Amino acid sequence: MRIGTCDLLTAKRLVRRWHRHSDKLPCGHVFSLLLVDGDGEPHAVAIVGRPVSRMLDDGATLEVTRLATDGTRNACSMLYAAAAREGRARGYAEIITYTRTDETGASLRASGWQADYRRDHAKQWDCPSRPREHDPDACGRVRWRAPSPRRTPRARREPEQAALWSDE
Repeated sequence: MRIGTCDLLTAKRLVRRWHRHSDKLPCGHVFSLLLVDGDGEPHAVAIVGRPVSRMLDDGATLEVTRLATDGTRNACSMLYAAAAREGRARGYAEIITYTRTDETGASLRASGWQADYRRDHAKQWDCPSRPREHDPDACGRVRWRAPSPRRTPRARREPEQAALWSDE
């Protein structure tokens, strides 16, 4: 297995195919990562972009906005770790992501990420000045932060450009 980059369109196609519970796709990204096997067949994808929360969008923070796999063992952990490394290499100070409160976060813990905030209730965006439909899929969230970089950085390999993969 190796990690490479891919374009946003490819990443969105794979997320649409594999993601368990969200059919909403991110509008943009800073970069996307793809986990492929020796034959170039994709098994997991991560979309990393600016934080969705405008309060956290400070120019120094990235968010893993979507991560999806075909069920390959340890794929999530490998992509979360790679996303944190790539974000730090690009000069970002913080890398965050969110899970639902009903998810364990095992892949994030395995990658060294730490939970730093939990909201048990679902936040709805409806307000008198801007009414919106109730979102039945809204649920509580846990925010995770990538570990701080080590004091003595190891030699870093550039991610390989994975062959673009498409459904056609």
